[in-house]
Amino acid sequence: MKRRDFLKSVGLGIAGAGMGGGLFPSILRAAPGGKLVAPSDRVVMAIIGVGGMGGAHLNWFSGFDDVEIAALCDVDENHLNRAAENLKKRRPDSKAKLYGDFRKVLDRDDIDAVSIATPDHWHALIATQAFIAGKDAYSEKPLTYTAPESRVMLDAQLKHKRVFQLGTQIHAGENYHRVVDLVRSGVLGKIGTVRVWKTGGTPNIETAADADPPAHLDWNTWLGPRPERAYNPRRSHFNWRYFWDYSGGHFADFWCHISDVVFWALELGAPRTVAARGELMDAGMGETHKWIDVDLEFDGLDYFWTTKIPDVAGAAGRGIGACFEGDKGHLVTDYGGRKIYLNGEEVPGDDLPDVDKTTPRSPGHQRNFVDCVKSRALTESNLAYAHNMALPMHLGLIACKRGETLRWDGKKERFIDDPEANGLLDRTYREPWTLPKI
Repeated sequence: MKRRDFLKSVGLGIAGAGMGGGLFPSILRAAPGGKLVAPSDRVVMAIIGVGGMGGAHLNWFSGFDDVEIAALCDVDENHLNRAAENLKKRRPDSKAKLYGDFRKVLDRDDIDAVSIATPDHWHALIATQAFIAGKDAYSEKPLTYTAPESRVMLDAQLKHKRVFQLGTQIHAGENYHRVVDLVRSGVLGKIGTVRVWKTGGTPNIETAADADPPAHLDWNTWLGPRPERAYNPRRSHFNWRYFWDYSGGHFADFWCHISDVVFWALELGAPRTVAARGELMDAGMGETHKWIDVDLEFDGLDYFWTTKIPDVAGAAGRGIGACFEGDKGHLVTDYGGRKIYLNGEEVPGDDLPDVDKTTPRSPGHQRNFVDCVKSRALTESNLAYAHNMALPMHLGLIACKRGETLRWDGKKERFIDDPEANGLLDRTYREPWTLPKI
């Protein structure tokens, strides 16, 4: 299923993963007093999740003159108070209100958009509720905690005509844009193999005893839809990424950052098969993979994810990277640089000036989101694209658990003739939390 056909199947009918125009009609919002105004002069935003990456979100969006940060939300009062102090320094006139419950933020009619920087298990629930509440959303990666969650998100976004941007900030950089130019130009010939890698894995998290949650943290709400568990200081802030209840480990953390340039350049659709091997962490408290290799088969393309740097020219010394292998040459890239090899010889200067710049450049990832909130255009890392690009990550984790090569039906978004694998696609939400069915 080619990516263009996939986008049509989800109702967008567009080609290319970059910006698009006129996706949604202009939307009027009610200002105080009931007057309808277009959100063209300023965008009123809330930051949901302000610890760690959420602090970066606050800095980014508060740096735009046409954005007002009207609300900050976090279940940790310490994070919330620090963020409020930071915002006050950056915007002395700020009157942002503080919340511990994101639903109260979504109840506000004056907020146009939210940015979401929570742990992974909250992404889909908050974004979907935001769409239903008439808000646009910028959300951190990975897109969702499970595969079906992103389908629900996409259905809600399309139904409610909202704007979305996935927080793949590297997508906006010049290097990725130039790689897309080069790969699509055909200078490498037909691409038959792609190798993608990221070194590292679950760290050795020192064992600690369960304890009472600190007074400043609403632990029950932090857990949200995930199973009830006693608080543990090694299981919460930051380290949550290495526990299955909340994330998919190092692999889930980095998949989209480097797979993004491949899905973008090759306009990949859904894989046909997936197989994986890995080793779980066997020391400390961490549960996710120490290493994982995932093999994906697309139409006419073999796609290999590894935890080790592959033995290809130009890859040495790159802890993260992607290699496009064509019948005329290959290109290796990471976040900020690239190497090109044609007929077995390295191309001097890491570029081919004769290849035109055909990919529209970005004004900046966050700037693109704000501009699209105003124009109702399609963002660079839009939800249909992000959904398609994120699914293989979830499939890889399931294939590793199953230990078998699995066949995937991209239209139905189900494994073929494998009830056990399909049973691993979704996770039960803890009451009273539910993900709306659109």
